[in-house]
Formats: sequence, structure tokens, C-alpha cells
Amino acid sequence: HRNYVERSGGCARVRYSPTLQQQNGVSSKGLNVDFIVHYDVDLRDLMGEVQVYDGYFVHYFAPRGLPVVPKDVIFVIDVSGSMIGTKIKQTKQAMGTILADLREGDHFNIITFSDKVHTWKKGRTVRATRQNVRDAKDFVKRIIAEGWTNINAALLSAAQLVNPQSTSDRLSSRRVPLVIFLTDGEATIGVTAGDAILSNAKKALGSASLFGLAFGDDADYLLLKRLALDNRGVARMVYEDADAALQLKGFYDEVASPLLSDVQLTYLDDQAFDITRSLFPNYFQGSELVVAGKVKPGVKDLKVSMSATDLKKRVNLENDVLILNAEGNESADSLKCSGGSEGISSFVHRLWAYFTIKELLLAKLNATDPATQRLLADKATNLSLKYNFVTPVTSLVTPNTNYAPLGTEAVVLQAGGQGSNPTCVDGDPHFVVQLPKLHQNLCFTVDGSADDVLRLLEDPERGIIVDGHLMGAPSKHGAEDRARTYFDRLTVSSATGGSGDIMITLSLDAVVVEGEGRDILPISQQGSVTRQGVTVTVDNHRSCWIELGRDVRFLVLFHQYKHPSYLQMAHLGFYITNGRGLSASTQGLLGQFQHADISVTAVTDHQDGAAHKAATLARGILRWGSEHTAVTLQDKSLKDSVRKRHTGRCWVVPKGEVERLLGHPYESYVVDHV
Repeated sequence: HRNYVERSGGCARVRYSPTLQQQNGVSSKGLNVDFIVHYDVDLRDLMGEVQVYDGYFVHYFAPRGLPVVPKDVIFVIDVSGSMIGTKIKQTKQAMGTILADLREGDHFNIITFSDKVHTWKKGRTVRATRQNVRDAKDFVKRIIAEGWTNINAALLSAAQLVNPQSTSDRLSSRRVPLVIFLTDGEATIGVTAGDAILSNAKKALGSASLFGLAFGDDADYLLLKRLALDNRGVARMVYEDADAALQLKGFYDEVASPLLSDVQLTYLDDQAFDITRSLFPNYFQGSELVVAGKVKPGVKDLKVSMSATDLKKRVNLENDVLILNAEGNESADSLKCSGGSEGISSFVHRLWAYFTIKELLLAKLNATDPATQRLLADKATNLSLKYNFVTPVTSLVTPNTNYAPLGTEAVVLQAGGQGSNPTCVDGDPHFVVQLPKLHQNLCFTVDGSADDVLRLLEDPERGIIVDGHLMGAPSKHGAEDRARTYFDRLTVSSATGGSGDIMITLSLDAVVVEGEGRDILPISQQGSVTRQGVTVTVDNHRSCWIELGRDVRFLVLFHQYKHPSYLQMAHLGFYITNGRGLSASTQGLLGQFQHADISVTAVTDHQDGAAHKAATLARGILRWGSEHTAVTLQDKSLKDSVRKRHTGRCWVVPKGEVERLLGHPYESYVVDHV
């Protein structure tokens, strides 16, 4: 390949430009890979290196040769029902490798949680001896995924293990407390309110650093980011790909070797101002701490003070750090770089802006006052626009066009394309389609007729059909003319290509699996059946998970009430929790949304916003193919997936427009009359 590296004493420039012939030699579709450059720099000073250009500075701090500090690491693993299958297998695989990499001086423990919390070694962390690691691997191999998700209880259990029993124990052998918390869903039992979980965790975890791993799109990544921000850590997404185990191991490697804790970098004599974050909870081997800011004119060297805690004690250093490549001080080597110092100057400016925007957005995430949130968002927006950064506060800003009246904002929300939109029908029947990458949904209601059987999903290529039987329910006072219906029976059939089809019938008291025999799973107890690659699992919280091969998973909830009102009736809710494996020709009331290319253009008119209904947050136009429909953004009480009923934002389709949205009359979805 045409790969060039220009190098001098103070500069390197890398070019990679393969010819079309070379690209075709790799793949008929060309190159679709990450371009990664591995490099290191010669940091001669323990205090790092400072570069100054045009009144901005950047300080790189990455001391070498420090001893690794042992750690107290707690692995907290979600084993709820949604982890069944590939995800739990990949987690076990990653944990086996991670446990083998623990150092003898490390201490560790493992917590698994669903609705109940189980701690491998009660009340303490244990030394990473060969025998303990071997026992831990055996424990991991025996993990079974089932139940709901009690995030709060799991965090509190971890806190009990990482907080030291006595001060003397910490001083005699200092270990860095780390909690690595992996979950693939949202809190569904116990304390489920995000603010309460955040408050409880912050009080309990103390000086421990929490690292949150959100496994897949259904994880509450926002909560994990806030938890990590509150507790000296970071949060990461782990994508549901074939290499998920490598992603998990890769993240662990980043935090496996703590060198310093509570690192404070201070710039003395008032030489620097508008400084980005300079207090860091931890410095890990292989990482780098970067601080940027502005300096007063004429500064030739920067006096830097550093305090941190290493293996044995608190360390305090103070030093004059020579400014490299400052104006009038460029080395002969740096001037030989093609392009001179202009690109570096721009880079230092942009690096300061990048870190400042990042910190403004994190502060906004943690702020609770709306006025403060708006102020922080405005500051981040202004900097993002000035330096041309795409961020969460600028990526949805579009210029006014002929389609948007003066004084409006046009925001495009895109759905579909990957076949992974979580969709569901529950209640009377209320349909919810989640718009990916956004915390918003598309909601509509279909008025059904008692005893109708509705075709919810049909995939002719995979041979999968889902039908739902409607039962009648009492009308609400004042709305006697509107029929109320719920699902009381669902059937899921799958043409497996084996010795016969699989038919799964779900009623209010049992799940019947037919094909190669007949199995009955009562919903009052846990049980699992696998037939011809189809797995049906009933957990102990009135939920049934149905896995139909790779990337097709359904969830059915059994809603029952101890003391029902006259309006409440036991019923079923149906959820497509993973529809990536469904083909593009999938149809049905819910199925048609799996590969739908839907967009919502939200138009908020600032001039007559007061005229809108109080419940309406915005108005918009929904487009799906050639159809377009007026919709309104509202806060609605949602029941989506195994979460408890909660408030969420929903683009609501008016009753009169639902048929036009679907493109077919209600009757075309009715497949049987009982």
C-alpha cells in the first residue's frame, strides 16, 4: 500500500493512500476498516510536556516507570432474563480471560444480580491467588440468566465490599477500589427511579471508582454515564457484535493497572486561566492526562505543581516545565514539518475547545436546574459552532429552509434502516415504536374489536408469524361508545426447517410449546424449553422470553392485578426486544416497523408557543415513504419492555391518522374471527 511516514526530530506526518487496485485486492467492496496509527512520544520530564501557541497551552502528563498499585476490584454482572443467549455467553468468555489476568497483589470479588443479588465471597474481597481465580472461573461458568434487574441493590452490595473495614488496613497495603458494573437493561425492580439510584450510590461508594458498561442498545446508558460521573469513573457502550467479549476485555485492560490516584495538576503564579479539568481520580498505565487552557502573553516556562497518591504515600512535585514550540521558540526540526506550525496552533486551540465542550456537556448531564442546563447547553453550542464540532447540541441544528417558516427550528429525527427498533404492543392495545439513538418514541392506539385475532408480525422469509387474540373490557365512564380491548392469548409459530414447525401459545396462566412433543410451562414458576433452535424461557416475574434463532427475540409480559379496579383486566403485552434478524419483507401491525424508514421533522414555533396545548411539547411532521402525518410530542405514561410504567416522550399519531400511517385498514390485519 502507499504508506508514507515523514519523520524529523520534532514532527511526524503519516499518509495512507492505497490505490483502487490495492483496495479491490483486499475486498470487492473496497476498504471498510479503522485506520489506526500506533505511536509514542519521548517524554523526558516526569511532569510531562507543555506546548503553547497563540495564547493557548496544552499539557501532556504521562509519567513512566511508576510501580503498579494493587486494586480492590468488584465485578458486578447483570444476569437478568434479557442477558439470556449470546450476551451471557460473551460475558462469561470475557470474565474468564479477565480473571486470568489479575495480579497476585490484587483483591477481587464477583456480584451477579437480577431481581436478587448474589455475592460470590460474602462480606470481603479475596486475594487473587491461583486457587481463588480458579474457583471464581468455576462460579462464572455456572451463571444462569433469569429474572428482572435490580441495579440499586447491586450497587449497594458492591459498596459494602469496596469500603475498607479499617483505616489501618488501607494504610498498611493501599489498594485502589474499582467497581466494574455491567448491565444490558434498565432498572425494573426495587428502587427504579434514576435520581434515587444516583443518590444511594454516591453515599455508599465513597472513594471507589465506578466504571459502567452498557451492553447493547437497551441498556440505560444515560444512567450509567451519570453514575460514573458521580463516582470517579467513566461509562462505555459495549455493542452487541461478534467481538463483544473483546470489547469487554479491552475496557478492563484500560483500568487494570492503576499508577496514581487523586492527581491534581496546578499552574502557579497566575500564568494560566480558563483551564480545563485538572483533577483526575486515577491515572492508569498506558493512558495520558491532558489539560488545556489559556496563558498570559510572554510566558516562557510554566510552573506546574502535581500532587497524587502512589503505591505507598502522597506525592507532591513542583517544577518549571519548559514550553516547547512556543512562538519565537520553534526548533529547526519543527519548522521542517510541511505546513509549519499553523496546523499545530489550530490543533491546540481546537483541543482546548474540545475538552471545554466535553466538560460543559458533562456538567449539563449532571445539572438538575433547567436554567443551568440551558446555560451550559448554550455555551457548548456556541463553542461547537465556532470550532465546527459535531456534538449532541449541534448535530440536530439545521439551517432554515423554504420548508420551515421564519422563527422556527427544524429538527430531523431518523428511524429505521437497521431493523433493530424495539417495538411493542401492550394495554388497550397501545403501540410504541422506539426511534433509535433517541430517547423518544412513536405512539399510536388501535381500537380493536373483541374476539378479533390480529396479525402482529409475519416474516415470510424466516417463517415467523405472531397473532394476538383480543378480549373485550369494560368501557370508561363518559366514553361508553369506545370499545376497550386487551390481548389475552398470543400465538408464535416458527417454520424451523427441521422435523416440524414450532407453535408457542401463550395464555394468562401458561405457555404451551408444541413441536417434537408438547410442553406446558406454568407462568407461576420458572422453566425453559428448547426445540429445534427455539428457546422459550419463563422467569419468576411473569415474563416469557422467546428466542427464534440469531437476532430474533420476543418478550411477553403477563399483567395480573392483586386487587384490580373494574377497568383493570389481566392481559398480555408483546415486545420485539431484538428484531435485527427479521427480513426486510416483514409485515404485520408491529412487524412492518422493523425496517421502516421513518423521519419526524419537529417544528417548534417560538412566536405562538403559548397557544399550544399544555401537554404538547412540540409539533411535527412524520414521513414514511410517500405518506406524511401531523404528530405532536407529548409526555406520556409508557409501559415499554420490563420497566415499570414511567413517563417518556412520545410522538403521538392522532386517532384519525392511524389508518393512513399504517397504509391499510384495521380489517386487513384481522386474520380470524372466533
